[in-house]
Amino acid sequence: MLLAHPAVLKDLVEQYEKLCALHVEKGSPGVRQRMEDAAYTLCVSTGTRDVDAALIAARHRLPGDPPEDDSLVAAS
Repeated sequence: MLLAHPAVLKDLVEQYEKLCALHVEKGSPGVRQRMEDAAYTLCVSTGTRDVDAALIAARHRLPGDPPEDDSLVAAS
């Protein structure tokens, strides 16, 4: 599977988060469509089917401190 460059993932995560905040604030159909498009692109870029899983996968690939969410780690 091809993996998106971390810089691309960072931009997608930031874009999705901004659109989510804007959607909560204004709730327009245009913002909702852009948010759904960003979610779809995140899913494709991370090889996931759910935007929450895509966000977790993207954050695990970003440089710096790992995210607090360890849901991708198998339970022992």
